[in-house]
Amino acid sequence: MKILILGAGAIGGYLGGRLTEAGADTTFLVRAARRAQLVREGLHLRSVFGDLDCPVTTVGADELEPDYDLVILTCKAYDLDSAIEAIAPGLAKDGAVLPILNGLGHIAALNSAFGQERVLGGTVKLSASRLADGTIKHMNDWHWLRLGEQAGGLSERVLAAKAAFDGAVGLEAIALENVMQEMWEKFVHLATAASMTCLMRANVGQIVSTEEGAALFQQMLETSAEVARASGYPPSDEFMESYRTLFADRQAPYATSMLRDIEAGNRTEGEQIVGLMLQRTRELEIDSTLLTAAYAHLRAYEARQANGGAI
Repeated sequence: MKILILGAGAIGGYLGGRLTEAGADTTFLVRAARRAQLVREGLHLRSVFGDLDCPVTTVGADELEPDYDLVILTCKAYDLDSAIEAIAPGLAKDGAVLPILNGLGHIAALNSAFGQERVLGGTVKLSASRLADGTIKHMNDWHWLRLGEQAGGLSERVLAAKAAFDGAVGLEAIALENVMQEMWEKFVHLATAASMTCLMRANVGQIVSTEEGAALFQQMLETSAEVARASGYPPSDEFMESYRTLFADRQAPYATSMLRDIEAGNRTEGEQIVGLMLQRTRELEIDSTLLTAAYAHLRAYEARQANGGAI
């Protein structure tokens, strides 16, 4: 199986590095500057599961041929349109796209571009960051990738894609019969965590260090879960218990990538995660005062950035 990964940022770089380490036929589609760096220095990962420093195969957009069986998409949700344009020439006739994006809105866009039969569902539970020198730093011990068919069931191509990850260090791929359930649970997790950490500008432990912060965090989780239930994807008891525990842990250093984007003065995926969840609450007539405040906070941040950061 020939695998193409768009970009070599935090998530794409980690997945591609581990695939390369495991011997999979992996190529990175990257812009000229990042490509030159990778050719010159190789890819560098730093992880609790073991570091990796290795050469990788790269390709430029003008060199793509339609012979990749699996294209892994790990871009920011707001870059989806340009990402679709970039990968289209590389997808084999019978190839599939595996999007690992935040939120759920990307599925409809990819289905429209490639056809639902060529688009898999997927989630990743992996916290990583790309440092200034290009090194990929694994932030904790999360290392799970889940994938499956949108329509459900276990197809041969899903099992083949999962097998490509077998043997990868620090990365466990799991083929699911109901990946959309998993994607909805991930959406609940992200909408809750991103809303609260960005609204409070703090990590989980810092927020829940007060009774008020702890109560608000649980309230946000329950609101997001209510949306999932009303949409036909009720979060499992195991999922809810896990995140009730995490979002009450005063020692938890967990902070979302969206908060890191704000602290770095970067664009966020607020519209694609918090905005989408807020839209769903309105459609379902679910009370969402706290979610509305989080969304307003993110929009205010974006407006301030558009004004050069000035008040």
